[in-house]
Amino acid sequence: GVGFKAGVKDYRLTYYTPQYQTKDTDILAAFRVTPQPGVPPEEAGAAVAAESSTGTWTTVWTDGLTSLDRYKGRCYDIEPVPGEETQFIAYVAYPLDLFEEGSVTNLFTSIVGNVFGFKALRALRLEDLRIPPAYSKTFQGPPHGIQVERDKLN
Repeated sequence: GVGFKAGVKDYRLTYYTPQYQTKDTDILAAFRVTPQPGVPPEEAGAAVAAESSTGTWTTVWTDGLTSLDRYKGRCYDIEPVPGEETQFIAYVAYPLDLFEEGSVTNLFTSIVGNVFGFKALRALRLEDLRIPPAYSKTFQGPPHGIQVERDKLN
């Protein structure tokens, strides 16, 4: 099998996709990123998309690039933060298939877990997350119904 290099440049080719049209089923995240000096914003955005989705997977886990493509996060836009010359907002779309149904822990571990140790970035913060109905309806809710829970709180 072909090994994947962890070089940031490789990430930009695969994970920075400005032509990508977001889907109603995508989970959308907005990250505030501060790239290391000399790292272009597109590379930083691509690195976030990669590290929080399939970039850390080994080839053993994937049957070629088809599944990688199906599961990968994509940085589809990156914008400067007004008044902050070193900061950018990176917009990343994740396919629903990447996450375990009904698990907030899995969702946040996946998105936030790997990324924060990443060397291309000086700073990173998750600013916003859009969770589509297709994902939120996989959550069962309270076992005895919402009214019982509300009554307990009153």
